[in-house]
Amino acid sequence: MQVLFVSNDPGLLNKDSAVFARMVEYARTIGTLHIVTSSLLPHMLTADSLYVHGVSCTRLTRVRELSRKAHALILAENIQVVSAQDPFEQGLAALRAIRGTNAKLHIQIHTDFLSPWFVRGGNFRSPKVPVPILNRVRRKMADAVLPHASGIRVVSSRIEASLVKRYGSRIVKPAVLPIAVPTTVPEKVPLPHHDFTFALLTVGRLEPEKRIEDSIAALARVKDAYPAVGLIIVGEGSEKARLEKLVHTLGLEGRVLFTDGWRTDAWGMMRSAQAYIQTSAYEGYGRTLIEAVLAEVPVITTDVGIVGEVLRGYEDVLSAPVADPAALAVHIRALVEDVSLRTALTMHAKASVEQHVRSVDTSAVGIAANLAQLV
Repeated sequence: MQVLFVSNDPGLLNKDSAVFARMVEYARTIGTLHIVTSSLLPHMLTADSLYVHGVSCTRLTRVRELSRKAHALILAENIQVVSAQDPFEQGLAALRAIRGTNAKLHIQIHTDFLSPWFVRGGNFRSPKVPVPILNRVRRKMADAVLPHASGIRVVSSRIEASLVKRYGSRIVKPAVLPIAVPTTVPEKVPLPHHDFTFALLTVGRLEPEKRIEDSIAALARVKDAYPAVGLIIVGEGSEKARLEKLVHTLGLEGRVLFTDGWRTDAWGMMRSAQAYIQTSAYEGYGRTLIEAVLAEVPVITTDVGIVGEVLRGYEDVLSAPVADPAALAVHIRALVEDVSLRTALTMHAKASVEQHVRSVDTSAVGIAANLAQLV
């Protein structure tokens, strides 16, 4: 099978990255895999039957340049399936690329773009976050692209349900294929030096959709009653300076620690925390939740991604509405005060995740089979 991916993952242009290694595995299973991705300069990497084409473009010219390169590859390499790694800019480029060819369009959806929080920045209970105006445009892109897809892959049942509700019979039935998560938990890694005895840990990009400010606001609500509780934030992103300012405004210096950039050992750090907290506005899947559960740490999370599907609220995790620091603070209090609750959540969650991992096919074979149905 001859397949082309349209992507925007910078890791694809690094042979030492995990995503490049995963694509090599996909290529071996699929047959031949070409990938076009945006780049500052024209670039190409190859490995076995994988060919990664870096296409020089800007944000404004991305759709045009990726579609041109993809169209040329379809004709030159007899591409059978073109799979876009989102229904937005990449999806639009893929749709334009297949015009006038026999290639089938396949769309991957890794984020819950139909969540109301995709275009909403907060409410009266929470801090406001800057939601990109581009998100509203991206929804319109998806509306234009998805009805033309011959195949759609989503990473959770939550996304599948939202697509069916919005598009009904105008789209093909989505296939639910979760993200692959390694099940071998790394060695325990010490947390950065801190002065608190109950460490909450959060890991993720410091971007608006992660709503890290809600975990900070929740800590501010319990700081006086529980002076030994603190928060460690692992990640990097455009919101870091604003989050550091919020910490200062709420008087949480010394109670909130930011790591120096991204940590490749973040999963191992989870094993040293007393609890893991995720406050995302929306998630497609929630890989870090799986990692936290496998690291055997109790989890506080917003009701996003696989919560309710794989991880049950109040049985496996403590879940809260999006943008509700007060509810998060209640959960922090519960975990601090109740050791037996921490133990029960950890045990039940691990059993649920292990059953989930056994029941789904996240291998390259499963991905290739999903694409092969279009041929």
